[in-house]
Amino acid sequence: MLHMAIEGSMTNTRLEFTKMHALGNDFVVIDATRTAVPLTVPQIRLLADRRRGVGCDQILMLEPASEAGVDFGYRILNADGTEVGQCGNGVRCVARYAIDRGLTDKTELVFATQTTSIRVQVGAETIHVDMGEPEFEPTRIPLAVSRMCDRYPLEIDGHSWFFGAVSMGNPHVVLQVEDVDDAPVRTVGPRIETHPLFPERANVGFACVLSPDRIRLRVWERGVGETQACGSGACGAVAVLRRLQAVGPDVRVELPGGTLATHWDGPGHSLWMEGPATTVFDGVITLS
Repeated sequence: MLHMAIEGSMTNTRLEFTKMHALGNDFVVIDATRTAVPLTVPQIRLLADRRRGVGCDQILMLEPASEAGVDFGYRILNADGTEVGQCGNGVRCVARYAIDRGLTDKTELVFATQTTSIRVQVGAETIHVDMGEPEFEPTRIPLAVSRMCDRYPLEIDGHSWFFGAVSMGNPHVVLQVEDVDDAPVRTVGPRIETHPLFPERANVGFACVLSPDRIRLRVWERGVGETQACGSGACGAVAVLRRLQAVGPDVRVELPGGTLATHWDGPGHSLWMEGPATTVFDGVITLS
């Protein structure tokens, strides 16, 4: 058990947490199923700070179910303090956490977020996640354009880009590139994230198709920056590329932190994702 004390201007708050990751996309997981855990935006940013706090891409808050047919509520707090409605890697971690901590004995679970409900199937090594049917309608992404297209034009600093857009419970932009290693993720990514076309900002994926069943991907996540892996980003990339007939129904998505398996039969069907979730350590932090 790791104990930490953080200096600041806040009232003392003792907080138990678990550090977890899914292919290097790392999280601070907090059990709020029995007692509410209110966190201010400065506290969230401090927890996520890799030099002054615990360090993570997102904080995941596991809460009691608030509606029938749901096992747990699940909040996703970005490193910048904003709350979002979907995190495919995060839901695998909270599912593993709930089972390992004895909060449930079920292996099929439903989690409700700010925007959606997510069904998961927990196996011994990996976790399957029903990410729902991809949504391409611009108003549902949301994307400020007049009509739906397979690809949309965008100019950044005099360079023309064409992107696909989809919602996987959160907005995703997908750009096809020849080499993800040389892709301008950290320069173009934040420019697109905050572009006026995206009223709720956007996650930005840079994808290279290696074969109909294999792609490489890097993702700039809104409110976080580039992450080692992005589950919803992997699914968003597969959805856009399948719509363009660039990939088939089964696709392995290679991210900097590891590989996710996906399956999508096309319109009218949910997109499924499979991958691991790992516990790193337990800790107690005092925000003071």
